[in-house]
This record gives sequence, C-alpha cells and structure tokens, in this order.
Amino acid sequence: MEQGEEIRGTLPQTLKSLGFTKYEALVYIALLGMEGATATEIHEFSRVPRASVYPVLDRLVEKNLVTVSNTAPKRFSAIPPEEGIENLLSRIEGDALHAKGILAEIYRSRVTVERGDQELIWSIHGEEKIISRLRELVGHARTGIRAMTHSFLVRKIFAEDPGLVAPGVQVEVITDRWEGPVPPGVKVHVKDFDLLARRHAELPPHDIAGIFIIDGEKAMVVMGVSEETPTALISESPGFLRFFTQIWSMNLAWASGTVQPGP
Repeated sequence: MEQGEEIRGTLPQTLKSLGFTKYEALVYIALLGMEGATATEIHEFSRVPRASVYPVLDRLVEKNLVTVSNTAPKRFSAIPPEEGIENLLSRIEGDALHAKGILAEIYRSRVTVERGDQELIWSIHGEEKIISRLRELVGHARTGIRAMTHSFLVRKIFAEDPGLVAPGVQVEVITDRWEGPVPPGVKVHVKDFDLLARRHAELPPHDIAGIFIIDGEKAMVVMGVSEETPTALISESPGFLRFFTQIWSMNLAWASGTVQPGP
C-alpha cells in the first residue's frame, strides 16, 4: 500500500479509535509533514474544507496535539507523535477513570426488577437512592402511611420536610425516639426498640432500616446492616404487602411506650 493511500485511508480510521474525528486526523497528519503551516496551507495539504480548518485546529490545540504561534498569520505545528499520542492517551485514561467512578456509583445504586410468580418486586441499592425513592412514595401518598423505622429515617422523611405529606394523609409511625413537634396528621409511637428486638426477630437491625406501607397498596422494606450497602424492596404484591403489614401491626400491639398524637 502506498504511504499516501494509507495517510488518506486506513490511518485516519485508526486514529478515530483514539478519539480523533476524520478532520482532526487529516489535519494532524498533514501538520506532521509540515513545519509552521498556516490555516490556508493546512487546508490545501489536508483537503479539509477551509471553513472547518480553524475549529479543528482549536480542538487539536485543546487536546495538546498542536501548538500555535503568536504571529500574523498564525502558524501551527504538530507536537511530535511520541509526545502527542502519549498526551492523548493520558487524557483518555483520565476521562475513563472519571467515567468509571460515575458508572460504578450508578451501578451500586441500581434499581433491579425481580419476577416471582409474575408479581414484581423492585430492589433499590444505596442509601441516597433509597431515601429519594422513599420520599417520592411518601410525597405521593393519598390516604395513609404506616411506618416502623429508626429515628434516622423518621428525621429524613418526616421531620426535615413536614410539608412532604399531603394534607389529609394519615401517618402512623413506630420509632425509637422523636425530636421536635409532631406534624399535624401524624401519630407517633415512641418505643424501646431493644425491647421489641427481644420480642420480635424481624425488627430492622440498623438505622437505615424500616417498613413503610403506603395507602395500604404497596410496601417498602429497607434493610441495612452496618458497613454494608443498604437495600430496599418495593412491591404491590398482595402477599408481600400482607406479610409486612402484619409485622407492623404485631410490633405496634406488642410494644410498650408512649403515644404522641399530632394536633
């Protein structure tokens, strides 16, 4: 294969794998064979349209592949490939590591769907995503919310934003403690969770844990174990809903403590 054919054929295609556009590859290749070329000379040698030459040169300068003089007219030179391609590879590696971190976080907080007997159970992973979804469920509740959770989630969901729950929605919460005034429409049962744990093994074992029943139609169960990523399960399955509703009711009946009704 002739060198000229390779320059105009396969080599630009190869450079595309390093992030070059077709015009960037043609201009960079042209500059490697020239010294201090003007934009007009680059246009004539590379066959890149005149209107595209300057934008391409700007991108190549930004990628640290081309230098530009302060003369008039401006003259451009290619950084030698040993240095230029190394600069490009370092940039690609940095971008890849950045993207890897973001993608890994998305994966850790992914939402998956599990099918069992055609009844859907959604699973959510990661504290931030769980709290966001829980706030969404609570904020869209129409009739009532029943919850059993540690004060951490109580504070995040009910106390930090008292206006989250729509007017008329009745909320009943079993928790280990409550700080501050009780919002209207909320009934709080402050219980000794250590006592409950001795009576009922299903009690959530960690601060980021709890049972939330929304409108009697769906249940969200948050499971957190120290030093592990918390997981939540959400379902409208009748069996799933009935099971966790019974757990909530039993803990309410078995627990001893004060009841603080909201105004």
